[in-house]
Amino acid sequence: MRRLFPVTDQTVPTPSGGSPLGAADEGGGAARDREWSLDELADAYAYPEPGPGSSPGSGSGGRRPWLRANMVSTLDGAAQHEGRSQPISTAADMRIFGTLRGLADVVVVGAETVRQEGYRPARARAEFAPRREAAGQGPAPAVAVVTAGLGLDFSLPLFTSPLVPTLILTGAAAPPDRVAAAERAGARVVIAGDGTGVEPDRAVRALAGLGHTRLLTEGGPRLLGQFVAAGVLDELCLTLSPMLSAGDAQRIAGGPSLAVPRRFALASLLEEEGFLFARYRRP
Repeated sequence: MRRLFPVTDQTVPTPSGGSPLGAADEGGGAARDREWSLDELADAYAYPEPGPGSSPGSGSGGRRPWLRANMVSTLDGAAQHEGRSQPISTAADMRIFGTLRGLADVVVVGAETVRQEGYRPARARAEFAPRREAAGQGPAPAVAVVTAGLGLDFSLPLFTSPLVPTLILTGAAAPPDRVAAAERAGARVVIAGDGTGVEPDRAVRALAGLGHTRLLTEGGPRLLGQFVAAGVLDELCLTLSPMLSAGDAQRIAGGPSLAVPRRFALASLLEEEGFLFARYRRP
């Protein structure tokens, strides 16, 4: 894996003397295409440190909630192949996927993605234990499922045997019998909307109120589209897969378009085997 941006120290001239391709490594030498350690990835993807004081909606310790999304897309814009993201991913992408989970307080995901991807509870990983302990985090992130109708199988391990209780984000008008079923299974139901659905800004505030300020959403596209439309997305971690799939697969974000597209700023760019791993932040 190589860091292409930001360029640090010196840049590396191409053999023909043309434009630089990558940045120098930490010692000032040429950037090398090698497997990064999990500690290096965790440093590269660390959440912003809280600023002085607190702000509205801050969670524990005055930290403002920070919502990042992690998605993968083919060159022609497909977020899935045959309904799943795994076929367009790679081993390096999965290492970053695991790193982002290792840094998060909570993983926010839509009900349809839970069903399609066969979600299981997040697990504790020894590699991230010291970092999580130093940050005051539990051994693993909670999973928060966004759902209006609670049409979920509560006998699955995601609900029956998580390391930390799974959260259900829903609206005040959600079906009472399904709410009761979720609670019997051990899930914690969090109301984040006045109707049946969830209001994205209220979901972020509700999670922050529970002490979850390092937020990670893994989609699906409909949920990400709602976060984008509500203006609550702070960061997008996007893997660009060097594949073409055609077909009618969803994009990474769906739903109504914005009146004016929102521009994000490139924060970093890594590359491995033709896959690009970009981070974009809200200015």
